[in-house]
Amino acid sequence: MATEMSLTSNYFFLIFTVTIIYVAYTFPKKLKPKQTNLTFYVHDHFTGEDTTAATVAGKAGPASSILHFGTVAVVDDPVTVGPSIDSGVIGRAQGIYINSQLDGKAVYMAFSVIFTDGEFKGSTLEIQGSDILEKKEREFSVVSGTGYFRFVKGYGIMETVFMDLPKLKATLKHNVTLKHY
Repeated sequence: MATEMSLTSNYFFLIFTVTIIYVAYTFPKKLKPKQTNLTFYVHDHFTGEDTTAATVAGKAGPASSILHFGTVAVVDDPVTVGPSIDSGVIGRAQGIYINSQLDGKAVYMAFSVIFTDGEFKGSTLEIQGSDILEKKEREFSVVSGTGYFRFVKGYGIMETVFMDLPKLKATLKHNVTLKHY
């Protein structure tokens, strides 16, 4: 003979099982990610009146060159829609570079692209990876994002479109492919 307690337990088990089955069959099986392709330009200037980057540590202290192993630099570079600084600023690239190769020919970069204008205003992308300076194209990771790019993952290809090595000024083209929901 069934006790009142075992009937109650069986009733709750039945309700729980039916609820799980309902949820499993009525919610979408899998969300399909959107793909977004972006091209933007980052203007890196370590010298001059329009300086946007500065070394903060290295073998010679803050006077160290980013081209020397062990040097750390902070950046707050303008991000534009075209290769010219006058093409329209859509954000800032803010973060750090660390020269991490003994011969000084590569930097580790970790920075946020903060969109301040345009379609993605208020959103960010978090970028990190190695920048091997002598390569024409360098690949990097997009590891996170906010706003429109919440739950993003992706990669980018960076290419130098302008370089003035004596003045440590460069314009870098970023082609980014993103998957997000």
